[in-house]
Amino acid sequence: MKISDHSVVSIDYTLTDDSGTELDSSRGGDPLTYIHGVGDLIPGLERALLGKGIGAAIKVRIAPEDGYGLRDENMVARVPRSHMPKGAPLDVGTQFQASGPEGEQVVRLVKVEDDAVWLDANHELAGVHLNFEVTVVAVRAATDEEPEHGHVHGPGVHHH
Repeated sequence: MKISDHSVVSIDYTLTDDSGTELDSSRGGDPLTYIHGVGDLIPGLERALLGKGIGAAIKVRIAPEDGYGLRDENMVARVPRSHMPKGAPLDVGTQFQASGPEGEQVVRLVKVEDDAVWLDANHELAGVHLNFEVTVVAVRAATDEEPEHGHVHGPGVHHH
């Protein structure tokens, strides 16, 4: 079977940036299992995997526009410390859930000042070219429920 929309796909992968720094990997763990075509993966990787079968090995470089987007400096804001949750750690790199015009989002603390902190709502990999080495481990048709529920069912994944 080849990967198509609504296929359940399992992949082993390693992700690096352009300098070769490993950013993520399934090595030493379970493969990543997802439903193809429902937005579970970044668009560039989904396109690169479309039509591949079990055992296919690909190397692909994904531009930011097809990954986590370009950085938007308008998504970085200075916030008074008094607006931060009481007792929250105010260390660079700490992530918080925040409510904004687009709903709930994750923001990352990027700078601490005496009376304020700087929060960045960009994805950590926004603006970064992503280099994937991927091997397709398994492909099957999704059940009728899986795309409707938005996740994979079965051993090692979601159960109802």
